[in-house]
Amino acid sequence: MNVLLTCLAVIIAALGTAAPAAAYVGPGAGLSLVGAFWGLLVAIFAALAFIIAWPLRRLLKRNRSAPADASAMAAEPARAPQPERRGA
Repeated sequence: MNVLLTCLAVIIAALGTAAPAAAYVGPGAGLSLVGAFWGLLVAIFAALAFIIAWPLRRLLKRNRSAPADASAMAAEPARAPQPERRGA
């Protein structure tokens, strides 16, 4: 247990004394990073929206087409199937 506490203290001390990075991110690189991040977020949310909307659109299409098909079937009298015409 004492070895674990010593290792933990050494790791915390090493992380606490790290020197700051002397790096510069110019406006072009920063803007590119932000643009790529926004593009990735928009793509993820669009994919989720389409995955969620697909069953809803299918359900609405099925509900809209069902009454129209039923009324069309009721309006037309039943006819015998016609044989195919081959040749002219």
